[in-house]
Amino acid sequence: MLRSLFLLGAAISFGLGISLPLVRLEKLYFFTETPSLIDVISGLWIEGNNVLSVIVILFSIVFPTAKLYSAFHSALNARDLPGWIAILGKWSLMDVLLVAILIFAAKTSGFASAFAQPGIWFYMASTLFSALAVSKFMRS
Repeated sequence: MLRSLFLLGAAISFGLGISLPLVRLEKLYFFTETPSLIDVISGLWIEGNNVLSVIVILFSIVFPTAKLYSAFHSALNARDLPGWIAILGKWSLMDVLLVAILIFAAKTSGFASAFAQPGIWFYMASTLFSALAVSKFMRS
């Protein structure tokens, strides 16, 4: 039961985490940007950073989605998780770390003020919920 709640929480938080704003950047007190993860990926693609865009898609959307899908599939069919789930889990908090570095860089450069937004908190919650759900699988 607890495993199911963790998985449900991870799925809901993941959807909110990639669609809600991750960070609010204020420049010169007049200009404000609040990009979501989807906005960041599309912005990278539009600006010609296709390789970086694909890397962010893989680590931010594809791998977490595959991990959640496998965890749901294993839970519904009462099977063990595949071994590659542990490998994906090691990259789970990479995006949270990158946004934290972005906020730190913006604040210390003096060019902009940066503030965490709900998207980063939901993305982090998704990562933690899925890690807890997977760890429950591995122990049982």
